[in-house]
Amino acid sequence: MTSDDSAGGPRPRRATLDDAAVVARLLHDFNTEFSTPTPGTQELESRLTQLLAGDDVVVLLTGEPASGVAVLSFRPNVWYRGPVAILDELYVRPELRGHRLGSALLDAALDLVSDRGGALLEINVDGEDTDARRFYEAHGFTNTEPNQTDPMLYYYREL
Repeated sequence: MTSDDSAGGPRPRRATLDDAAVVARLLHDFNTEFSTPTPGTQELESRLTQLLAGDDVVVLLTGEPASGVAVLSFRPNVWYRGPVAILDELYVRPELRGHRLGSALLDAALDLVSDRGGALLEINVDGEDTDARRFYEAHGFTNTEPNQTDPMLYYYREL
């Protein structure tokens, strides 16, 4: 994903169960490109088959054949009336970056969250990924709370 990723192309669409293998391949390629561990396409397809059958995880695809993907997870939150969503993944194939496909996916994700009554979309970005940080900041995202100057930090612990 780059900061100049689709105007004029077809609107991203929601993935169906039939798209599980395509989504798995895109996510596997994403992790492989950035030297991040991946469970492999078979395991991802199995997980996606379960997740896409529900409504808590939504995957958006763009392109034909699919060349970009956005993965959103929805959950209730005590601070907001509607669901809060996290953009788990946003990826565009390298050869198609710079055509605003990432922007189209992000805009569709924001519309989806809003349409579902959500008031917040969260994104975790690696600190050294300046291209992704620049991309999200250009789309109005921030890593500081109102009236604060220190950036928010993301902590996790695998169990």
